[in-house]
Amino acid sequence: MSKDQTTILTQLGGQTELPASPEEAKLERVPNPHKGELYLVRFAAPEFTSLCPVTGQPDFAHLVIDYVPNNYLVESKSLKLFLGSFRNHGAFHEDCTLAIGKRIVEVLAPKWLRIGGYWYPRGGIPIDVFWQTGEAPEGLWLPDQGVQGYRGRG
Repeated sequence: MSKDQTTILTQLGGQTELPASPEEAKLERVPNPHKGELYLVRFAAPEFTSLCPVTGQPDFAHLVIDYVPNNYLVESKSLKLFLGSFRNHGAFHEDCTLAIGKRIVEVLAPKWLRIGGYWYPRGGIPIDVFWQTGEAPEGLWLPDQGVQGYRGRG
């Protein structure tokens, strides 16, 4: 990546405050140096947090984001800050999971994306949320997301 391509990044290379909300978070992208190649990028966020919109209590999830790049890659620090912006955001599990997936699609326009939100139990019931943009491209090596289903003490 050339120096000019990195000058468009506003958060990389220094201390950056955590955005107050997902709406304020800036998700940044960089050019894909392997445009035209079929490959998978995976981000795992095993300590994702948000707030219950009713009680204000914290909710925890293990997120796995898989995408096939097209013209752009997500800049990882901006993704970390975007995910961190949910820490004080009140939303149900389904809303958080889909909002993250849709925001990444909006910014990157990837060839394909899927997100798995493996939420820890609330009220004794774990909630897992899955979303993808369509069928995975033919020929893509697509590993399992590797997150065990919740087994409790059993």
